Amino acid sequence: MGNYQHQPVLLDEVLAGLDIREDGKYLDGTFGRGGHSQAILSRLSGQGRLMALDKDPEAVAAGIEKLGDDPRFSIVQGNYAEMERYVRDWGTKGGLDGILLDLGVSSPQLDNPERGFSFMGDGPLDMRMNPLQGVTAAEWIAQAPERELARVFWEFGEERHARRIARSIVMARQQRRLETTGQLARLIEDTSGRREPKKHPATRCFQAIRIKINNELADLPLGLEAAINGLRPGGRLVVISFHSLEDRLVKRTIREAARPGRVRRNIPEHPDATPSLRAIGKAVKPSPAELAINPRARSAVMRIAEKIA
Repeated sequence: MGNYQHQPVLLDEVLAGLDIREDGKYLDGTFGRGGHSQAILSRLSGQGRLMALDKDPEAVAAGIEKLGDDPRFSIVQGNYAEMERYVRDWGTKGGLDGILLDLGVSSPQLDNPERGFSFMGDGPLDMRMNPLQGVTAAEWIAQAPERELARVFWEFGEERHARRIARSIVMARQQRRLETTGQLARLIEDTSGRREPKKHPATRCFQAIRIKINNELADLPLGLEAAINGLRPGGRLVVISFHSLEDRLVKRTIREAARPGRVRRNIPEHPDATPSLRAIGKAVKPSPAELAINPRARSAVMRIAEKIA
């Protein structure tokens, strides 16, 4: 676990976006390997507090190892979509001063072939952020109908060869179960044909499978709603997304919450309702200097919103 290097994305921009108060209460809903959390803690006084969540037990173990001795810090294994429950357990009356959600997969998860997130090293087709819960990617691929495979590749991966790849998978699994990332990557590469510049043919499908296995696009609206409810007036929400579907969800949620007459998601408008958020600035992307150091940040988009009384 300690061998993997993780570069927190948009670190300075996150700290500026959270507008950190030294005695404030903050939540890192996606701890990862703690780069953002460590930086937030460095801005807090002895009265400040940082709480953290992560689905991945390895991330939680890393958090306890790195920061567990800091009395201002606490971390539990959990889903940010259920943050209201955890925040309530932590006893943070009056709401939080800031919430950070850094979506997607962390570098240690990508770099460990045993987790099955990447085609760069051959490993078991797992892709679960919590490896103790849910079906693996191999199990889903083995039983999903061709139409379902194609839908996931198209909707979650925006893969233009979705139907062709789905058909190839169904034909291949009749002969042999797909068990490793290498097997799946080679099948997709052979099926897709032409490569996009600087992008492996399997990139979009691997992304789509990961999103499906971890229910990421189902969790995000729940997490955003919980974050809005959990912030105090003046508190900041900072969200970093790496996928256009995620970013559209974040952008739409902030826009709707900032609109007069909007009460909350899936509840009809009321003319007397006031906005619950206001957008802070425009979407932020990594600078050329950051991309030179951390190419994995290239698709990151950060959005900031502030809670309104």
